[in-house]
Amino acid sequence: MAFMGMTMTQKILAAAAGLDSVEPGQLIEAKLDLVLGNDITSPVAIHEMDRLSDDSVFDKEKIALVMDHFIPNKDIKSAEHCKCVREFACKHEITNYFDVGQMGIEHALLPEQGLTVAGDVIIGADSHTCTYGALGAFSTGVGSTDMAAGMATGKAWFKVPSALKFNLTGKPAKWVSGKDIILHIIGMIGVDGALYKSMEFVGDGIRYLSMDDRFTIANMAIEAGGKNGIFPVDDAAAAYMKEHSKCEYRVFEADEDAKYDAEYTINLSTLRPTVSFPHLPENAKTIDEVHQEIPEGLPIDQVVIGSCTNGRISDLRIAADILKGRKVKKNLRCIVIPATQAIYLQAMEEGLLKTFIEAGAAVSTPTCGPCLGGYMGVLADKERCVSTTNRNFVGRMGHVGSEVYLASPAVAAASAVTGMISSPEDLEVIK
Repeated sequence: MAFMGMTMTQKILAAAAGLDSVEPGQLIEAKLDLVLGNDITSPVAIHEMDRLSDDSVFDKEKIALVMDHFIPNKDIKSAEHCKCVREFACKHEITNYFDVGQMGIEHALLPEQGLTVAGDVIIGADSHTCTYGALGAFSTGVGSTDMAAGMATGKAWFKVPSALKFNLTGKPAKWVSGKDIILHIIGMIGVDGALYKSMEFVGDGIRYLSMDDRFTIANMAIEAGGKNGIFPVDDAAAAYMKEHSKCEYRVFEADEDAKYDAEYTINLSTLRPTVSFPHLPENAKTIDEVHQEIPEGLPIDQVVIGSCTNGRISDLRIAADILKGRKVKKNLRCIVIPATQAIYLQAMEEGLLKTFIEAGAAVSTPTCGPCLGGYMGVLADKERCVSTTNRNFVGRMGHVGSEVYLASPAVAAASAVTGMISSPEDLEVIK
């Protein structure tokens, strides 16, 4: 029997299931390399495990518990959640437990800690677990019950996804980043355009994308409905893993005759800084369209630079480059959140934090906080926020009457200076 050609994702899943071949729609049981939970989702999984006759974990090295959403604790309830996870981690001697002072935003922290590498199968009780596809892993978000089963057995059931192929060509212009690319793609295919499909990124344009760009793109695959996003393992990915991880990794490549539901070619050199308007990531507009449609400008109340999408060191460098020697607009709040302790420290050593504070921004310890309307930047009624986060649903960052505009760190920083949605190019005009 001749096997059908497989995509990169399908090959990883086949190997994890111990099968020679898989095809879209097939149900498989796959071995897991990592199970992730945070302070919001882990307690539910832990309570599920308490109901099992054997509540032991399959491998204390292959579970990561990251306290990041409401950390440091914002209230009694979040403190109780963290206490629950802390006690579970101590009881089972979980190696990769990250709490105040050592933690970071989970999807920035785990690659930095070397816990995610190419060829891995990773599940996490957080929708943006798809981030690790940037390294050539299959990673996807699951519910807390699946997390519990994963922690107990080291296995998970999957329906093998079909795939979409995105051929990235050309070199992005100066202020165009991974965030602009993925917002453009979501605007093109819609928030359900990749529903339960693997978004597979290929093409000669990838070599112009930093690992931080790729993490951002893979992170937001879920915002197009994707089961996962994944990149080939090139020299940049290999160098990143060599620097951060001691784990052995496995490189899988799509077959030449792999089947895709659709293929898209995107010339990165033609893209412009892009903003997603409320209340869906698919409402993408270029900065030129924004200026054309709203010539008087769209005033904003807050800017957030951070999150698992755009809180990495390159993001902070871009923002600091724009804010250096400038001031945050009067009566506007600008909040900067480095994604991990290591990034925070590096930003401090490079003088970036000084730049932010001198510009009039607030700098926070690592936390997801404002992204989910948790704390450290909750919005009031009718307030507008330009944010480097990944989701702008109704009420996402606070009041249901507030508005979130998704953008890159460059656009966010420029908007903080002007007080309305702007690109760094606008600052050059003002000067």
